[in-house]
Amino acid sequence: MLFSESLKKNSDFRNVYENGRSFADKYLVMYVWKNNMNVNRLGISASKKVGNSVVRHKFARLVRESYRLHENIFNSGLDIVVVARKSAASAGYAEIERALLHLSKLHHMIKIYFYDEDN
Repeated sequence: MLFSESLKKNSDFRNVYENGRSFADKYLVMYVWKNNMNVNRLGISASKKVGNSVVRHKFARLVRESYRLHENIFNSGLDIVVVARKSAASAGYAEIERALLHLSKLHHMIKIYFYDEDN
């Protein structure tokens, strides 16, 4: 991840859970909190209810990759925690990517680009 770091400390996760806003869809729950830094910090969480370690790690890789590919359109200065729902175990890359971008739009985290049609 070029512009981002990983969220690793339990206290940081708890801070985002307690103070951040959350939106959810079929596959993901996303919590977002401003971190007053110039970088985003991404945390990924999947409980044992989602599946065994292979399934949970696959989910984490899919989220990390979909975030990495679209990282340049996200606003900076945010702590983001993505939590897997049980249905995420059977989801493929396209569903996870679509869910991540949809929840990002709900959180107003995506930069808006205006193009001049005359130029």
